[in-house]
Amino acid sequence: MRNNEWVQPLILVALLQGAIAVAQANPEGRTLVVNGKSGATSVLQVSNRTYIDLESLARIANGSLGFQGDKITLTLPDSPANAAAVPAPAEQPASRNGLSQNFMMAGIESIAQMREWASAMAYAIQNGYGVTDAWASDYREKAASSLRQASAAASTEGDRNALQLLSNEFDSVATWSNKLVEAKKAMDTAKYSTSPNALRDEPLSQKIIQCGHFLSKMLGSAQFADDTSCH
Repeated sequence: MRNNEWVQPLILVALLQGAIAVAQANPEGRTLVVNGKSGATSVLQVSNRTYIDLESLARIANGSLGFQGDKITLTLPDSPANAAAVPAPAEQPASRNGLSQNFMMAGIESIAQMREWASAMAYAIQNGYGVTDAWASDYREKAASSLRQASAAASTEGDRNALQLLSNEFDSVATWSNKLVEAKKAMDTAKYSTSPNALRDEPLSQKIIQCGHFLSKMLGSAQFADDTSCH
């Protein structure tokens, strides 16, 4: 199988810099179509190149994304034509920590929505844009809706344990978002524009990034695991 056949040659796929990435261009919402399957994704246009969120690509293509040190692993399934020629393996009973397929997909979508929420907040604050409760609530509701879908899909013990970590990450992003809204109201956001890493290096920002990376890896492994960054 050649995974690069999933992507058009002119599209360069790059990982958006975690939950608090500092984009050099304003991210735009687009619809990505991969072998007939479509879904929403964030796109950056930088120096005539198109950058797409890897997690969105994995979600739309029913693939998985893993992080290990400096290594990022993207696994995509066969194309429909190839898949039709190979019998699907029999579904094995889930272990105690196993994650169901429906929950994994819903969980990946939930992480993507949280990342979009956090990235939009960071970009707006660092570039001096108006940030209000109403503006932030739109992103919050999208993330909350995807979390509810993950909750509805949870069917195994592993699913339910993983759902708790997803909920913890949602709470962290919500706390961080509220903090930035209040800072904007108090006109106390200048410190975030003086250094490109000022916002990213805050303890809560780092916690959100680390937990987000761990959850992506855990969901891609189909096995529940725990990490202190998500508590």
